Amino acid sequence: MYAFAPSKSDVMPLVRRQLSVLVECLRGSPGPSARQHLCTLAADLFQLAGEISFDADNYTVAAHCYHQAAQAGKDAGAHDLWACALTRHAYLSVYEKRFADAAPLLNLAATIATRGDSELSTRHWVAAVQGETFAGLGDLDACCRALDSAEEVAGLTGTVHNGGWLRFNGARLPEERGTCYVTLGRPDLAEAALAEALDHATSVRRRAGVLADLAVVGAQRGDLDQVITHADAVLKHAHETRSGMIARKLLDLRPHLRPLRTDLRVRELDARITTLTAA
Repeated sequence: MYAFAPSKSDVMPLVRRQLSVLVECLRGSPGPSARQHLCTLAADLFQLAGEISFDADNYTVAAHCYHQAAQAGKDAGAHDLWACALTRHAYLSVYEKRFADAAPLLNLAATIATRGDSELSTRHWVAAVQGETFAGLGDLDACCRALDSAEEVAGLTGTVHNGGWLRFNGARLPEERGTCYVTLGRPDLAEAALAEALDHATSVRRRAGVLADLAVVGAQRGDLDQVITHADAVLKHAHETRSGMIARKLLDLRPHLRPLRTDLRVRELDARITTLTAA
């Protein structure tokens, strides 16, 4: 339901009801085996609640959900589940550009992931998010090393993710690599990765994220046509989905527009972003 919902917040009432059931079961003093199973379910569901809150731009609630998910994963002894919850929690700081705050959580997640299932892609996903963190800290070499480590997911065989709390299979690495190069101010490296990512973006939110990064690349190069074309498409997706994540990508674009504001089209674009994000 979450994957196919046009607006992710539509799924939250069901998530809340299911969480209420789990909490009541946990209050019933279940035996050790049942408690472990319930904690596993709770860690899974709290991560979903966090994702929905994150998409709605409610980062305080998202952080609380991810904290609860990590605690439940720890209590369940489920190392991959625990590491994924920590990674999602750290990503809030990455998204808000508080990269130094994200680094310790990701280091902990990477350590915990080494104790998980070696056939799963958990450690590779942690490395991918670490790559974004190093990019934010301005360390190109560390960023590339982390992304190269994440690329090793291609060497795994079998079912490397579960489609729920762990969805990383490497398919998004081109867009993540492109985002890192945009952050590092390297449009020469970013454009090829983002062009590849656009060919494989399978959801509206993913496509909008890539287009927003391509708009930034255009701004970094002073290519007004590229900025306007891609930003228009992102605005369209933002109106259709009401996604807070897409709105944040547009806000991230705005500082790159300032040097170009002598152009009327850029001033009009900036005004449209202001209207959308203020709504």
